[in-house]
Amino acid sequence: MCEFDKPTASIEIGDANIGHTDIGRDDWIDRRVPARLRPYLRLARLDRPIGTWLLLFPCWWSLALAYPRWPDLHELALFGMFAVGAVVMRAVGCAVNDILDRDLDAQVERTRGRPIPSGAITVRQALVFIVGLLLLGLVVLLQLSWMAIGLGVASLLLVFTYPLMKRITWWPQAFLGLTFNWGALMGWAAVTNDLAMPSLWLYLAGIAWTLGYDTIYAHQDKEDDARIGVKSTALRLGRNSRPWIAGFYVVTIIGLGLAQAAAGLNPLCFIGLGLAAVQLIWQLWSWNPDDPGDCLLRFKSNRWFGWLVLAGIMIGGQSP
Repeated sequence: MCEFDKPTASIEIGDANIGHTDIGRDDWIDRRVPARLRPYLRLARLDRPIGTWLLLFPCWWSLALAYPRWPDLHELALFGMFAVGAVVMRAVGCAVNDILDRDLDAQVERTRGRPIPSGAITVRQALVFIVGLLLLGLVVLLQLSWMAIGLGVASLLLVFTYPLMKRITWWPQAFLGLTFNWGALMGWAAVTNDLAMPSLWLYLAGIAWTLGYDTIYAHQDKEDDARIGVKSTALRLGRNSRPWIAGFYVVTIIGLGLAQAAAGLNPLCFIGLGLAAVQLIWQLWSWNPDDPGDCLLRFKSNRWFGWLVLAGIMIGGQSP
């Protein structure tokens, strides 16, 4: 089960009505995409972009930190390349996840309608799809610096092993953090061809951020996960999740502040960071861990957090 956006809907597979599912109905894919291509777009989660945003923001934060001034139009192309890379690698991660979890997904009402457990796509077809995505990702990766290319290749180890962690540890969200925030290192390396403290602080902050938002997210599935034996921080922390998430978010803000200070940003950057901190406080203060719909809402609101942090970095600029 992939830690990404989960809209609630009701669909029919064959003659059976599958109650709540993460497969939407009558959305842009159903209306505009040929029927034989729809399962592939849903496998890639193109109908649910929040996961792509959460993967992309650490990349963009890092790029913005690494530039000694506002990037020009040519340099902005690098932001576009990372956006394409985020879409592709998120699709790879989801496809790998769905192959490995196909038997588990078939046991959960929300996920049994996904392309692989429902039979819309075979495992072999999904593997071919993954190979095609990896080739596309390689084209993007080869446009970057040598260090960024090396980091990109190394990230595949995380992409292909993360889906197994929910079977091994109560802390799969930590491994998701390691995976989803790898772009904090790659963005800096793409500009400078090395690594430095700003990117390392950013990576740490991103991991803590992911631990927070994905624990909120995991509370949606805690009953099903307990039933089928899947581990998560939501189950491990239980009723103590709120103070733990507060701690994760404190580390997030401190780490981002240290990254911005180490990069030499002027104090204006902390305006955006302060507003981002307020957004996290709102998330946690208003969160109802026993309401799956509310968990999803708070999780998706992290897009605003990402934009606020990025705006702060861009407005703050960097000293010469």
